[in-house]
Amino acid sequence: MLRIAGADIPGTKSILIGLTYIYGIGIKTSRKILQSINIDGNIRVKDLQESQLTAIRTEINKLNEKGLLRRELALMNIKNLISINSYRGRRHNLGLPVRGQNTRNNAKTSRKNRQVNLSDSVKKNNNLKKRG
Repeated sequence: MLRIAGADIPGTKSILIGLTYIYGIGIKTSRKILQSINIDGNIRVKDLQESQLTAIRTEINKLNEKGLLRRELALMNIKNLISINSYRGRRHNLGLPVRGQNTRNNAKTSRKNRQVNLSDSVKKNNNLKKRG
């Protein structure tokens, strides 16, 4: 088991498939990474040398710096929605469904976990309402 960019990659997989375990990297991006550092995609992850692993990590960091990995972009978009206080941002902040789903009968899981996801200010407001 190998850990690259926050993702666990099984040692039995080929490196071409293994890189797709990283959020935001698909087969196409995986091929580009391996071609740029001249590594065969059929090599198993457990058979990679340390120099090859460092080369892969540097290529992934380059992608991350260019903003091509989707996880960073998704988190930045959500933070932006929260900061501009949009409806979607408030729903993210409360841990409720964002895209118009019904919350009366569905979304039980998100409503159960909502107490964990609430921001401190919302918790304080709820406590004040219960007391007063």
